[in-house]
Amino acid sequence: MLPHSWDLTPKQAIALQKGLAGQVRIEPLAGPIRTVAGADCAFIGRGKGTTEALAVAVLCDARTMEVLETSEVVLPCAFPYVPGLLSFREAPAVIEAVRKLSRRPDLLMIDGQGLAHPRFFGIACHVGVWLDIPTIGAAKSLLCGEHRMPAQSRGRWTRIRYKDCVVGAAVHTQDGVKPMYVSVGNRITLGQAVRWTVRCATQARLPEPTRRAHMYVTRMKCL
Repeated sequence: MLPHSWDLTPKQAIALQKGLAGQVRIEPLAGPIRTVAGADCAFIGRGKGTTEALAVAVLCDARTMEVLETSEVVLPCAFPYVPGLLSFREAPAVIEAVRKLSRRPDLLMIDGQGLAHPRFFGIACHVGVWLDIPTIGAAKSLLCGEHRMPAQSRGRWTRIRYKDCVVGAAVHTQDGVKPMYVSVGNRITLGQAVRWTVRCATQARLPEPTRRAHMYVTRMKCL
């Protein structure tokens, strides 16, 4: 079912998510992780009802979190805002921004949901399956499911459950901050997704690759 057209109605998009959810692979990382990319997206209004998606990808050294490369893409966006269908607005631009990097990342982090999604197919799954790359969804808020609050110290986490399934984790990436909501996007296990999210959160609540991507896209949006 991949690749597919992005020119869909919300009803068609929901059906597609349900069909694609079975393509997500939950499995241990296949090799060493030397680079981690983060991606984020924002929207630009150009007048007369025209909206464009601005996506940024930031490639970091997995050991030092040094920024190695950045890329940006602006694409027209016609899909409406519908809760749970974020990927149909953002994923086309995010995919192209990641592809525009001169080096394919060993691991990709998306500012959004993976399996912790009403149809088990958030934007991190969509992008990860499309690119066939290990991908983590690291979101700032919970979209679905329930969890106990983890202890207020870095690295502590609890499972998010939805429809009798473990779909993600609430993770404290720093002492005394709100948790991040981490879930598998593709080709990684939940435990690895949690560990890499904490490992990459060297300076703030957000992991550095997505934090840098968010800063970059915010700056570009204001130009």
